[in-house]
Amino acid sequence: MTFSLRRSALALVAGGAVVAVALSGCSFKQDSTPAPTRAPSTSGVAAELLPYYEQAVEWTECSDVFECATVTAPLDWSDTSAGDIDLAIIRHTATGTDPLGSLLVNPGGPGASGVALVRDSLDYSVGADLQVSYDVVGFDPRGVGDSTAVSCYDASGMDAYLYDLPTGARGSDEWTAELDAANADFAAACDANSDGILPYITTENSARDMDLLRGVLGDDQLNYLGYSYGTFLGATYAKLFPENVGRLVLDGAIDPAVSGLDVGTTQGIGFESALRAYMADCLAGEDCPFAGTVDDAMADLGTLLASVDRSPLANADGRMLGSSSLMTAIIAALYSQGSWPYLTTALTSALAGDPSVAFVLADFYYAREDGVYTDNSTEAFAAYNCMDYPLDYTADEKAAAQARLEADAPTIAPYWSGPDQCEEWVYPATGVREEITAAGAAPIVVVGTTNDPATPYEWSVALADQLESGVLVTRVGEGHTGYNKGNTCVDDIVENYFLTGDVPAEDVVCE
Repeated sequence: MTFSLRRSALALVAGGAVVAVALSGCSFKQDSTPAPTRAPSTSGVAAELLPYYEQAVEWTECSDVFECATVTAPLDWSDTSAGDIDLAIIRHTATGTDPLGSLLVNPGGPGASGVALVRDSLDYSVGADLQVSYDVVGFDPRGVGDSTAVSCYDASGMDAYLYDLPTGARGSDEWTAELDAANADFAAACDANSDGILPYITTENSARDMDLLRGVLGDDQLNYLGYSYGTFLGATYAKLFPENVGRLVLDGAIDPAVSGLDVGTTQGIGFESALRAYMADCLAGEDCPFAGTVDDAMADLGTLLASVDRSPLANADGRMLGSSSLMTAIIAALYSQGSWPYLTTALTSALAGDPSVAFVLADFYYAREDGVYTDNSTEAFAAYNCMDYPLDYTADEKAAAQARLEADAPTIAPYWSGPDQCEEWVYPATGVREEITAAGAAPIVVVGTTNDPATPYEWSVALADQLESGVLVTRVGEGHTGYNKGNTCVDDIVENYFLTGDVPAEDVVCE
């Protein structure tokens, strides 16, 4: 769900589908009955791990029609003597009479809460037909939300980290030193307040946790719907447990072979493309604060960004809107075409000297409400990315990436790059960036949207090509992710696959 433009522009990993949920106000409530208890599935599980897979899950009623539980997992899957962690899960049981088992969902991030997604927006996470046939299970990955969580700052500390303005001019040595120091303080706070879990907050460990959830839920194979970063989690699962892959849909894919440097650069270009699409739409309407061609409007937006960079706008709560926070607000609204009117209002107000709406968008992006951070997604995001993405690029490669960004994303480029927060992380990355083939896995459906800014379409193409059993479904359109966005073609393919196991014989383009 979250990435920090303020702290790291060249090590971004896309946010989750959940970014679009809160602005659209999805909610859910209907009758549900408890799911029948299934015996744990332990085939092929190593003897030392059997106590985890054989644990009894104690479900309790929560949030009206849902059941909640906590599953115990090893902190270190390679050494169970290192201690345990908790994984929070929530379940909406199948409403039909012949359920197909569990369907796990992950909204992305890394750091977004699957418990919150299912509890607050079940209809957004999966379609109605899937709710009839599956127990829909949301989970908070290790380090996230109600699971054993990463913790760094209190609210005032997070405000300072995300919103305080450096005193040095953007790009200067002083500016860089200030941000490096802030990143180092943040990393130290995360280490001090997270009870020793940071080295183990990795996607590989989280994928192993998913297999544990599969086992304790009594499913012989994993059925899974992963959005955004959740596609990397799902692909990693398929790499580790190809024999346990049931029906996997990976929507808004991340290319697992792409470096952190390339991720940030490609995302910047993707958001520039989405911003141009927004501008074309804005100029065709009546309330657009810009005029002329799309190029004219982009130039005027660049002028606005440069203006608030030089002279930040004062908000009523004392915070100052600089270019980084304004860019965060812009990015937040570009995740979904339905959020474009919010962006128009924010930019119109900012041009008039009022930053309040821009701060509403930026606060939404960071899960900040009335001065309180409602989840730990920003902290968990840093923990995962800094462990998953090695800092293995050279100065020349970083310069080349910046040159590409400036050429292909000229409006965004000046406000995209900066010190990488992972350079100050307290533990070295253990992840590897490599292609995932998942040889031997059942068919895996990859969904990509042609002008997805957060997970650019080329990543979905790449992942589908890498996967030995990958099938690509293309949604032609705007916004982040493709399933359950009103495209009947995409929805029918995804739901038919989950319900019957059938996949298209070849890649499909859904106009």
